[in-house]
Amino acid sequence: MATQEILVLTYMKDGSLEPSGLELLNPATELSNQNGMQIGIAILGSEDESIAEECISKGADKVYLVSNDILKTYNSDAYVHAMTQVAAKIDPSIILISRNIEGRELAARVAFRLGTGLAQDCLEVSIDKETNRMLANRPVYGGSAIAIVDCQSDPQVAAIRPKAYEALEADTARTGEIELFEADIPENVIKVHTIETVAEEAEGIQLEDARIVVAGGRGLGGPEPFEQLGELADLLDGAVGASRAAVDSGWIPHSQQVGLTGKTITPDVYITVAISGASQHMAGCTGSKVIVAINKDPEANIFKDAKYGIVGDWENILPALTETVRELTQS
Repeated sequence: MATQEILVLTYMKDGSLEPSGLELLNPATELSNQNGMQIGIAILGSEDESIAEECISKGADKVYLVSNDILKTYNSDAYVHAMTQVAAKIDPSIILISRNIEGRELAARVAFRLGTGLAQDCLEVSIDKETNRMLANRPVYGGSAIAIVDCQSDPQVAAIRPKAYEALEADTARTGEIELFEADIPENVIKVHTIETVAEEAEGIQLEDARIVVAGGRGLGGPEPFEQLGELADLLDGAVGASRAAVDSGWIPHSQQVGLTGKTITPDVYITVAISGASQHMAGCTGSKVIVAINKDPEANIFKDAKYGIVGDWENILPALTETVRELTQS
């Protein structure tokens, strides 16, 4: 029988706890407040008790530090094996995993090995008062509707979209348990081996971390206008994004693509320039607090989701907007 525990599965990345790990303690806390379960978090690749203490201060009741030399660098086979091993031992009622780049694969494989289902790409989770089981809200039809998934198998597993929740404020008065867990990962488990890792050269603020994003679409007509978008983004301490059409045209790297087949972002302000607002694109930015749309077509779909809309040619509007922002930031 499953234990009365909510388990967050996460890992170390570039020497630090993967950011979404702390974010997941927020929905875990909300679930715990509704069903009374304790919260555990398993961290792959760490024996650092200071990281465990941080997790406790932000909602965890128990921290499992999962160690093995193989876990020091990301390997999907090793991570799936270790996560499954931890989950099988703890036997939690609920498992939460981030639906980041790695999590898209990890969540599905771990759920399969545990013989259970998976609610993928969730924006929110809650407890059904009648059944005391988890309900997960996830976007469907390209983000145009929300489906409520009733998790009927155990453990109940949800992969939550990054930045759907914010990490809780630290409460240094909280106390909890720390347990060291040595993962057993046989060599024959590893089917995929990393030959070389090439780090992408990043300039400025990363798209998924930016509080303000300025994005362009096919309507820009070429790669040159993205320099103007970059100018506005720099003034706002933001990042530049793009629609799939702009990326497919070779105007901007895929790393800047927002949408169903690109990145999911949740900025405070999302400024779109010459983006029509196809459902595939909107699926990647529905978490934006405010959307500002610039498009010459008054019937463009983007205006349905925009809080502020400007109808007109971007060639006239963008320079004026940039100059106004420049004046405001310099005053």
